[in-house]
Amino acid sequence: MASFGATLAATHAWAADDGEDTARLLSFGGMCLNCELSGRKLPEAKFIGANFSGATMVGSDLHGSAFFGSNFAGADLAKADLHGATLFGSDFTNTDFTEANLTGVHGHGDNFYGANLTRANLDGANLLGSELGRVNGRDAQFVGAALFGANLTEGHFERASFKNANMIGANLAATSLAGADFSGANLAHANIASTDLSQARGLTQPQIDEACGGPSTRLPAGLVAKTCRPGVGNVIVLHATAPIHPGGPHYIVDLTSP
Repeated sequence: MASFGATLAATHAWAADDGEDTARLLSFGGMCLNCELSGRKLPEAKFIGANFSGATMVGSDLHGSAFFGSNFAGADLAKADLHGATLFGSDFTNTDFTEANLTGVHGHGDNFYGANLTRANLDGANLLGSELGRVNGRDAQFVGAALFGANLTEGHFERASFKNANMIGANLAATSLAGADFSGANLAHANIASTDLSQARGLTQPQIDEACGGPSTRLPAGLVAKTCRPGVGNVIVLHATAPIHPGGPHYIVDLTSP
């Protein structure tokens, strides 16, 4: 089996490639600014406190990888495979994920502000409390995704699919959603007070009844939004040291009452 070695330093991350794939888990730290790593096969790699801002990793295989407190701001991950990756506490500001595979990723509290998610696949992703403001998510897939308390303000999600997504407490203010599909989505306490949903698909009155709307909310014909009340739409995430029940999550989503 060919190998891929990585040597870590305090200020520089260095990698030498003498083969196609790796037979062992890789760990990266330090800095690798503007690195060219396109097409690399790095499944289940660990990036711990690493700075890969501006790196080019087009089409790289990073499935099952772990990103802990790392900086990938401005990196190019177009068409990369990150399915099943863990993205805790990492910065993906302005990162390019065009047509990337992000199915099943765990990204609690990550920063995707201004990222390009055009045609990216985030089916089943868990993005609890993540920052998705000003994201370009046109034609992206969020089927069955967990978007508890996520911020999608001022984003572009035209023709995106949120089928069966759990969007409790999500903020959709001033978000472009023409042609987006919300079939079966949970919009309880979601903020749609200044959102144009007039061209969205799959919306029902029961869904809208659970959301927090306002006079500037625009909806498909026949649907009416309730006006927000003080306190509605806020989400508090309470972290537990152990699962609430066997096999359950390590967190509770607490919706504040008006």
